Amino acid sequence: MVAIPNSENNPFKALDKATDKTLYEDYAVSSIYIKVRDGVKIASTICLPKGLSPEKKIPTLLYQTRYWRAAKLRVPFRWMFKETLIHSPSPRLFTNYGYAIVYTDVRGCGASYGTRPYPFSKEEIKDGADIADWIISQPWSDGNIVSNGISYTGSTADLLAVNNHPAVKAVMPGHALWDAFTDVVAPGGCYDEAFMRLWSFLGNKLDNNDSAPFKQLLPIGWIIMKGVKPIDSDTDLSLLNEAIQEHATNEYVYELSNDKDFRDDLLPDGTSIDDISTYRYKQEIEKSNIPILGWVSWLDSAYCDATINRFINLNNPQIAIIGDWNHGGVYNGNPLVPDKEVSPTPEERIKKWIDFFDTCIYGKGIQGKTLYYYTMKEEKWKKTHNWPPEGFTRQRWYLDEGNMLNISKPENQTGEDDYKINFRATSGRMNRWWTLLGLPIDYSNREKADKKLLCYTSPPLKETIEITGHATITLFLSSTHEDGAVFAYLEVLDEDGNIYYITDGNLRLIHRKLSTETPPYKMLGPYHTFKKKDSSPLVPGEVVEATFAFRPTSALIPKGYRLKLAIAGADKDTFKQYPLDGGKPVITICRNAVNTSFIDLPIKIRNDI
Repeated sequence: MVAIPNSENNPFKALDKATDKTLYEDYAVSSIYIKVRDGVKIASTICLPKGLSPEKKIPTLLYQTRYWRAAKLRVPFRWMFKETLIHSPSPRLFTNYGYAIVYTDVRGCGASYGTRPYPFSKEEIKDGADIADWIISQPWSDGNIVSNGISYTGSTADLLAVNNHPAVKAVMPGHALWDAFTDVVAPGGCYDEAFMRLWSFLGNKLDNNDSAPFKQLLPIGWIIMKGVKPIDSDTDLSLLNEAIQEHATNEYVYELSNDKDFRDDLLPDGTSIDDISTYRYKQEIEKSNIPILGWVSWLDSAYCDATINRFINLNNPQIAIIGDWNHGGVYNGNPLVPDKEVSPTPEERIKKWIDFFDTCIYGKGIQGKTLYYYTMKEEKWKKTHNWPPEGFTRQRWYLDEGNMLNISKPENQTGEDDYKINFRATSGRMNRWWTLLGLPIDYSNREKADKKLLCYTSPPLKETIEITGHATITLFLSSTHEDGAVFAYLEVLDEDGNIYYITDGNLRLIHRKLSTETPPYKMLGPYHTFKKKDSSPLVPGEVVEATFAFRPTSALIPKGYRLKLAIAGADKDTFKQYPLDGGKPVITICRNAVNTSFIDLPIKIRNDI
């Protein structure tokens, strides 16, 4: 890759094309029902720039959420703020630049009628096309629609392209999934107990117009919000109450998935978790040829994989951006520079999103595919048109005696380390998985956490290296039990012995088989199907191979730092325990010339630093 000045690599400068002129000062809000093809009424809140002349036509931003499109505010806040207060940054940033906004509660949620069997159902996706038809029929619409969002709404933006609606000109999935099983439900085949339970609890409460969860999750939200905003004409709340009654048959993800161990386990209606994955719609999204801007963080659950998978699998014109924030980009998430301010600010990002939408509506659009990524510790943006980027080689570090990581392969014919699984081990509640709830990311407790883990540390690095891409780990191990999991943390120690987290990976050991089948989409790293037919219990005492990928990252590791690998068998605050009973397993990690365990890093020697 040809070196380019960093200012040109920064996507928030490269996309700087829009006018700085504010076209409108404020916006007006109204809420109505839009009836879709099967008669279900979708609650919608429309924001239009104030002062919009009757003859003026403007583009529309469509935003489809399951987390209340607008809020009924408590006194005195309803006298001070608009019901769109819950959206941050403010809708004003879009309406100021001449965009209408249509916020909708997806069917079965908020003030909308209907029911939801599971997230992102086919009916929910089709609703996007019906709402688009309604938008372009409005006197203020110029016939152009774009969509963006973060998390759930990022995925609804992605899936809007499935409809191939001619009015939709661009979509922007922020922090959005690609493969529901590995991105959210069971990364590495390990069930994300904490998030799935809390997500279901939150969804159930919101669908029943209960703001109580905000007391714990977002106290200021509970103080401000009384409930979901009814439509304007529903003064006696009769329509809202009818809609909420229809929500009574909603299904929720925890109840649907907590007993599912395999990718091909079926939901009650005969669908699988794969059927709600964006990758299943690859053909339809490519047919649309809609430009896509996907953005995410290295530290946001497995959504960094989702963004990379979208980038390498879809032929649509694309921009992908991977930074160092938390989920949603409100807080800094950089574990190597934890005290920095989040950059760019949410407001600065929104202005760049407008630049992207303006280019797709009024300009020449975007051509080809470009991925911008942030290298932590170096604190610089890079860009590439291919992933993984060029110029990186694989470097192996072997687990060795004395809890060492060495660049040379062990020569001893024997050598192993026993580790009694500590089910109290945890990466905390401000990790990459809990940030899906919008929480900050904090890995500053690694010294305490690692005392419960089996650790291997390298000598000081003789050169500065950059790690960019997917590292992998291969462990030859045995266990005293038939089931279990491995959680591997890649860390570094500075010259003073301070520990910094970089990334992690995990695998439930019944899913250890490496498949030679063609995967359902192009994947980077070892391929595990996570299907029942490819699973097998461990035979106690039998040595097996477990090879899996770490989540991708980009980090500069200075000369003199030491690499550290920390291995756990549980993460009590996040994932389901394996095995659920039967005492505490002991795993034995082999580290010898016969059964050689190692990590494999994508590195570049950085003599320029």
